[in-house]
Amino acid sequence: MSGNVKIVAIASPAELEQAWAIRRRVFIEEQHVPEEIELDEDDRLAFHALAFFDDEPVGTGRMVSCGDDEVKIGRMAVLSELRGSGIGREILLFLMNEARARGIKKAVLHAQLTAEGFYLRCGYRPIGGVFDEAGIAHRKMEIEL
Repeated sequence: MSGNVKIVAIASPAELEQAWAIRRRVFIEEQHVPEEIELDEDDRLAFHALAFFDDEPVGTGRMVSCGDDEVKIGRMAVLSELRGSGIGREILLFLMNEARARGIKKAVLHAQLTAEGFYLRCGYRPIGGVFDEAGIAHRKMEIEL
């Protein structure tokens, strides 16, 4: 992939709007997740990351604290035309590095089954069986940080 990828911590309402626009496209428009489920209360408390490709916002992810030593990573989204380019992995690593910097010991996530291979390649391991979330099959996964 040619071009410049940059991942940043979201620091302004404008950047958060850019992340929400990506999530709307991916989750609400493409995957038909109801908006009231997608944009939730955790957004206010979460640490958000935004990925830029050639200065255009193209991906996002967030993490929410789950106690003193665990975070839940979620809302990982990359625009369809750039999936498979490594941007999702860069976002995930950025969030994991931020968690480590905060002294967090473990990250958990709810992976869509279609993305389970991606998370396995990133070192996550599946926990338990498949469950439904927003009409989409998921599996809980975790990694020690």
